[in-house]
Amino acid sequence: MPFKTILTVTEVDSPDSDLQTAVDLCGQAGAHLSVLAVAMAPPPPMGEYATVSAIWLEQRDRDREKLKASANHTREIVSRTDLSFAVDGIYAEAGTADREIGDRALYADLVLIGSGVLGQVDLKRQVINGSLFQAMRPIMLIPTGSKPSLRPKTVLLAWDSRAEAARAAREALELMAKATSVHVTLVDPEAGPGRSGEEPGADVAAYLARHGINVTVDQLPSAGRPVATVLQQHAVDISADMIIMGAYGHSRVRELIFGGVTKTMLDEATIPILIAR
Repeated sequence: MPFKTILTVTEVDSPDSDLQTAVDLCGQAGAHLSVLAVAMAPPPPMGEYATVSAIWLEQRDRDREKLKASANHTREIVSRTDLSFAVDGIYAEAGTADREIGDRALYADLVLIGSGVLGQVDLKRQVINGSLFQAMRPIMLIPTGSKPSLRPKTVLLAWDSRAEAARAAREALELMAKATSVHVTLVDPEAGPGRSGEEPGADVAAYLARHGINVTVDQLPSAGRPVATVLQQHAVDISADMIIMGAYGHSRVRELIFGGVTKTMLDEATIPILIAR
């Protein structure tokens, strides 16, 4: 689908380069840029230190002023462009941040997570939860030093014949149609009459080809390595500009506790990753 409204979530100390990346991507897509600056409120004092509430309140006031200044700085930068844009800021409590972020993501086609947010573990988790689970919107992780584009030349589509992977492929159809090549990549696929079919990857390759996408199917053995490691190495081998994948094919709780492909990819991204669920 086309990305006509792009939401980028920033924190008060996010580098201007994250904002510039969002501006550039919106320019490529002819999209409206929505910027949400988020500051996470400190938890209230508890236990024997609960009497220092005045200090806690002063910290909250300083945080709000810093958030206001950050939003104004963002408006000043984006106003120099020709983009349609809106800037908002929220001072979010830990228990409600994901819902507030999700409320904004409902009205976006894509949510960007740049290096500033990726470096804040709690905020990153809130943005991912709000976007993927509250609003059911795709996200794009943009690690430090990467070169994101909505017109990538080479794309790796991680495929496991699950609904989540199909959702990611559908969300990125227009993006993949502009690519020179799309590598549908399967790790240890099992051929059979079930989900993957007699020729794993053939069904999704045919589906993508009908959309004018140049598809190659790559079946890879894990050889005892984690699936995420195989995918990351293959992305390097084919010089992929982007990875597209579905999120949390297994129980989300199970992945959070024991780890999994999604968690590893979120934590160790080195090139842009578009994730949908």
